Amino acid sequence: MLTSTQERIIEATAPVVAEHLTTITQHFYPLMFERYPEVAPLFNQTHQATGGQPRALASSVLAYVQLRKNPAQARHALETVVNKHVSLDIQPDQYPIVGECLMAAIGDVLGEAVTEEVADAWGALYQELADLLIDLESQRYREFAEAPGGWRGARSFRIADIRQESAVIRSFVLEPEDGQPVADFRPGQFIGVRLTIDDKPVYRHYSLSAFPNGRSYRISIKREADGVVSRHFHDVLNIGDRIELLPPAGDLTLPEEGHDPLMLLSGGVGQTPMLSLLRQALEQGRQVVYLHAALDEDHHAFGNDVQALARDYPDQLRVVTVYEQADDASHVDHIGRVDRELIARYLPAGAPHCYYVGPQGFMVAVDQILQFLGVPAERRHFEHFGPSRALEAA
Repeated sequence: MLTSTQERIIEATAPVVAEHLTTITQHFYPLMFERYPEVAPLFNQTHQATGGQPRALASSVLAYVQLRKNPAQARHALETVVNKHVSLDIQPDQYPIVGECLMAAIGDVLGEAVTEEVADAWGALYQELADLLIDLESQRYREFAEAPGGWRGARSFRIADIRQESAVIRSFVLEPEDGQPVADFRPGQFIGVRLTIDDKPVYRHYSLSAFPNGRSYRISIKREADGVVSRHFHDVLNIGDRIELLPPAGDLTLPEEGHDPLMLLSGGVGQTPMLSLLRQALEQGRQVVYLHAALDEDHHAFGNDVQALARDYPDQLRVVTVYEQADDASHVDHIGRVDRELIARYLPAGAPHCYYVGPQGFMVAVDQILQFLGVPAERRHFEHFGPSRALEAA
């Protein structure tokens, strides 16, 4: 717990730290990787290069500073961080590394302004944040390990099946090597993946794209031209190969019970978490509009799966497909981009909840349109593939 003096120091210096926080976090990661190269595999280097990871860290620190005196709000604000940490199996002994390097980065950037008293106050603040995250993550690990089919740490799986879903998306069905059951997850969640490429460990997390079945998990991965891990999945791994999985996590989920109508909107590979959400919503008896945008027919994944659900639930599900380009309009509902007129046409009446995932530009546009159409923030739900960031136009 911070002393009253430390509280006053944090309050007085927070505006200065906030002003320079992006610079601090940009300095922090190279410093940490230089001092502790063993932690580098936990971080996607593409997100480092684009600045996404430093921005996400800065946003989390700022959110905690602003909300720490309201524990419930602080815990809610940190939920995304906890989910990503759980999918990476982050452990308590890694927090001192981050604390040491973060304080060094603050000192390097702010210089003489960081007196001994200021350093002590911000060090105590970091420890308070670390203790909260450790507590929340420990609870998650314990709950999952105690669930039927759960486990602690990494668990070995093998690739039992591979299916090409589109020109660029491939699904991998993963079964445990020990032959034992696997724990259920909440539809919409992702799972951590650990594998070795060129003798180096790498970590990623991918949405679980099939409904829980107690026997296996399915992930569906887009092949990215510059994606080290996605290219490894597409170009190297085969049926029978082994990977390790970490616990599922993520909060892009539906309440266990509910009757409000839903609109699920996705662009490209953003469809993957929507598939299990759709199945759950239909089983709950909800009315659902499922709108998916793809480049063209060759890039449209899971079309047959969704149409099969439409046949099974004809009175609940309306499927809308949008291709950016198409030679044959008979295979698609709309050609072009998702815009205000299109969403307004299909937005369900009755205060729907809207879930959307896709490229940043897609989510920015959808969020702005839904806001314009009167969908309140608490009914707009989205998730980023990678570090979280604000839905604001670049």
